[in-house]
Amino acid sequence: MYYSGFGMLALVIHIIINFRDLKKRPEGEMALTDKRYRKFLFSLIIYYLADICWGLFYAMRIIPLTYFDTALFFASMGLTVYLWMRYIIAFLKVENALSGVLTWAGAGILAFQIITLGINFFLPIVFEFNENNEYVPGKARYIMLAVQVVLFAGTAVVPLFRAGKRSRKDRLHYNAIGLSGIVMTIFIILQTFDPYAPYYAIGCLVATCIIHSFIEVDEKEERDRQLGSVRRLAYKDALTNVKNNRAYDEARAYMDRLIRSGELKEFGIVVFDLNNLKKVNDTLGHDAGDRYIQKAGRLICNTFKHSPVYRIGGDEFIAFLEGEDFRNREELLYHFNRKIEDNLNTGGVVISAGLDILDPAKDQGYDTIFERADSKMYERKKKLKSRE
Repeated sequence: MYYSGFGMLALVIHIIINFRDLKKRPEGEMALTDKRYRKFLFSLIIYYLADICWGLFYAMRIIPLTYFDTALFFASMGLTVYLWMRYIIAFLKVENALSGVLTWAGAGILAFQIITLGINFFLPIVFEFNENNEYVPGKARYIMLAVQVVLFAGTAVVPLFRAGKRSRKDRLHYNAIGLSGIVMTIFIILQTFDPYAPYYAIGCLVATCIIHSFIEVDEKEERDRQLGSVRRLAYKDALTNVKNNRAYDEARAYMDRLIRSGELKEFGIVVFDLNNLKKVNDTLGHDAGDRYIQKAGRLICNTFKHSPVYRIGGDEFIAFLEGEDFRNREELLYHFNRKIEDNLNTGGVVISAGLDILDPAKDQGYDTIFERADSKMYERKKKLKSRE
């Protein structure tokens, strides 16, 4: 029963480490290598299940079930080899004669397995059970394993040879593929000499662990970084490089939930509105208006350096005060307003600002804080207008 016990352990580990790869994802998120690797992983699940059942049936001496499961065992082995070759072709981006060789070699092993298993029902060339119900391997089994040894050794040599011409990261990936091929070669040789030990399953488990650790994790992190970059661009205002209205809507909803749940104790916002943007656009043109908005964004960000700043309208900005900016909010607002008053005299950008903070005992959500800050901003705007 130990034979099945190892198969069960291998299957559990296989599913745990490859759970994300086994999950179906939208078509656009999967590269060719992802699709082929996923199929290979599912073929291994079939193989592990056949391996587990073989140990159970053979231990209980249920020979008819053991016979059919042995046939499934060898067929699933051939399927894993074929799908492994398909994955290697996609990973190495092989498009020359080598691609054809690997494809036909993998398909040839699968076809050989199916044909010989069909013949085996009439003539025991792959395996049989003797009069004592003992499993006896046949010559075709040894031929099939010998061919696999040559094939896996070949798929180990090719990536190891190509690794030297690659970048450091790609070299690691190619070496991992080569190492997994070497592992499979070694364990298939061991399986050849001991048909009652789960060496093939051990080799598959170790090889997939190597691929997962050194290739799949790296590639997922790279894809996550790329998706993160795309996401950052989607949440950034193209004109000012601060966060845009979409990002603000999500942040506002998140803060609202924290306030309503009582988790947030310190939080402040500053609402900004540009004075005279319409006048600049009408008299100097929209290019000058864009520069005016950009100067305003820089001034806000340079003052509230430790807080996220959002552009929520054509001439409206808002900052969520955090950490040091929250603690020094009054001083920062004072210096910001002094700078704006200087700009009134020098013709610089003029921005009205209103600040307010969370009152945990009174505020039931984000909107009440915003309304107070917005009201203070309009009061400031009136004062600045009266001085123009």
